[in-house]
Amino acid sequence: MSTSAVAPGTRLAERFRLEDRVSESDGATLWKAIDEILARPVAVHTFSPDFPRVHEVVTAARAASRLTDPRLTQVFDAAEDDKHAYVVSEWVTGETLTDLLANGPLEPERAAGLVAEAAEALAHAHEARLYHLCLRPAHLVWTTGNTVKVLGVAVDAAMYGLTTDQPALDDAEGLGRLLYAGLTGHWPGDEEEGGLPAAPMTDGHFCTPRQVTAGVPGYLDTVTVRACLPESRKGQGALSSPADITEALAGVARPMPIPISYPSTPAVASASHTEGLDVTHRNQTTVAPLPPVQRRQQGGGSALNRVLMTIVVLLVIAAVGVGAWTVGRSLGSGTEPEAQPTTPSATSPSSSTPAQTVKPAKARGFDPLGNDGDEKSDKAGLAIDGKPSTYWETEGYTSPELGNLKKGVGLLLDMGKSVQVSDVVATLGSSPGANVELKMGDAPELGSLKTVATAKDASGKTTLKPDQAATGQYVLIWFTRVPADAGKFHGTIYEVVVHSPGSA
Repeated sequence: MSTSAVAPGTRLAERFRLEDRVSESDGATLWKAIDEILARPVAVHTFSPDFPRVHEVVTAARAASRLTDPRLTQVFDAAEDDKHAYVVSEWVTGETLTDLLANGPLEPERAAGLVAEAAEALAHAHEARLYHLCLRPAHLVWTTGNTVKVLGVAVDAAMYGLTTDQPALDDAEGLGRLLYAGLTGHWPGDEEEGGLPAAPMTDGHFCTPRQVTAGVPGYLDTVTVRACLPESRKGQGALSSPADITEALAGVARPMPIPISYPSTPAVASASHTEGLDVTHRNQTTVAPLPPVQRRQQGGGSALNRVLMTIVVLLVIAAVGVGAWTVGRSLGSGTEPEAQPTTPSATSPSSSTPAQTVKPAKARGFDPLGNDGDEKSDKAGLAIDGKPSTYWETEGYTSPELGNLKKGVGLLLDMGKSVQVSDVVATLGSSPGANVELKMGDAPELGSLKTVATAKDASGKTTLKPDQAATGQYVLIWFTRVPADAGKFHGTIYEVVVHSPGSA
């Protein structure tokens, strides 16, 4: 059938009534239509008689109709005969990634959560040997129902005649580019894409997300590089399938549904973009924003935690005051206490001098096995400031084993000079599961620092005590395993206290 024969009001399969022409490109036309039997909007693609790949598109659509993942566009019908050729699919309403980036990059956790959902959905499609092959920002939608939707699996590749010998790698790179766009607001390609500017370059290579946007976590930078920036991998293995991307982002917080407050007279929401075709015009949509991902504030914890900590401190002060008053009253009375504790004389040769606290000169995040050697050093001082409510933490990782990116990461204390250490008390996060080592030495290199104490499955106040007093200028709290924390895996240190023998 010719495109001129298809007009608003045309009924297909005696149930799908075409209403509005949304877009037209290279002989394929997208319509908004009504399923008259189920009384719901649907998207319908029709094709001109000279469209060369009708059979391939209809075959791909029929295969895609068997996919059950709700994050993939549902295909309801597909037909090809002498009179009609069309594909009927779900009418998706919401904001594409392009729309979400209109005001700049997303919060890193939001971008990662969206792509993690898309990767998981595509991994399911790959299990059925169905691929996308042309992922663009217009294909990733945050719907008005507060869900992620990936448009165009199988159908768009057939529509554009795309084939490849490595579909898993191509889709992994596509997901990496979507993550890059979400983190930076740029597209890692030679030209603009969907209104997004091309990513900046240095030395002929695309800059990594952390080079473009401040505040991108190191692990997300690494995931993006491994997925779509081969020139920057520096020996790191490629993420070569959506399943690999899914595993790498397994620890990120996923966008969750939130209640939507509609105005008294809600606007009529029109559909999202097509199954990959360029949309020439689109009505304004009523959409829900991405729900915020709860993040702990660096250097302070939550307001509730600060209030509780203040109450605890006040109770401790009150208890000490009552105890001091009781002792003073007892000493001032004429009666002897029933038992007097024996206090060894300070000059007695048999007495032991109590341990002394040694204040570190400075601290820094220590990541000798990472890309830049640094691990949030700007927050490291919070672990030695004497305030139990502030903290330093590692980057967020996708697994307890530091995302399998490195063997360890830690907090390095510079004592200013070589000191003898009897023990180190580190107040860790409350979640169990941290494996930590105490390392010491006189040079700030990993190979020069010797392990003198270890603790496994640690949490809270943890004492790392060498078998015998150790000496060195540098003291390292080294995480080899980190616990789950707010949807990721972090090592956290609220406070570190270094003790030296009294004779030192």
